[in-house]
Amino acid sequence: MTEKQLIQDCRKGVKSSQYLLVQRYSGMLLSVCRRYARDEAMARDLLQETLIRVFTHIDKYQPTGSFEAWMRQIAIRRSLQWLGKVHFQQEQQVDALPDNEPEVPEVYVRMEVEEIMQLVHSLPPGFRTVFNLSAVEGYSHQEIAEMLGISENTSRSQLMRARKMLQEKIRESKKNGYHEVASIRK
Repeated sequence: MTEKQLIQDCRKGVKSSQYLLVQRYSGMLLSVCRRYARDEAMARDLLQETLIRVFTHIDKYQPTGSFEAWMRQIAIRRSLQWLGKVHFQQEQQVDALPDNEPEVPEVYVRMEVEEIMQLVHSLPPGFRTVFNLSAVEGYSHQEIAEMLGISENTSRSQLMRARKMLQEKIRESKKNGYHEVASIRK
């Protein structure tokens, strides 16, 4: 079934098409929700709420853009609503990280995607959210600020601190001997 036909059928309330939509897109939407949720249960709750929103607002979808991107946007917005902006107000004052510029790494750390995702997930919620919105989803600081109700400077600061924290976590895991490391020759 084509995406266009699937959308038309879902607008009419055809249960088999709604089931097909869930089968076809729930994996992608769950991976979006996981990036923002604090645990798997929350990610699954967010997925369920996202799908409910998709079905209740599918008549508002305009085929000028990607249907997948439209659903992804719903998942992101739903996740951000759950998180609230409390995390950003609390974390913007974190002083535990050095304020110097991030160093250019002299080594590449070969890590599996799952290991990297675990490190990102270990970031405080505000850092993780801004990092995901910027580095993964590709939003600008202006867009992030509007979505989260924070200033652009707070968005930049959160992203910088998230990157520094990730660099430190990677260095620490390297020190603990968890990953192979190869030097870069200049």
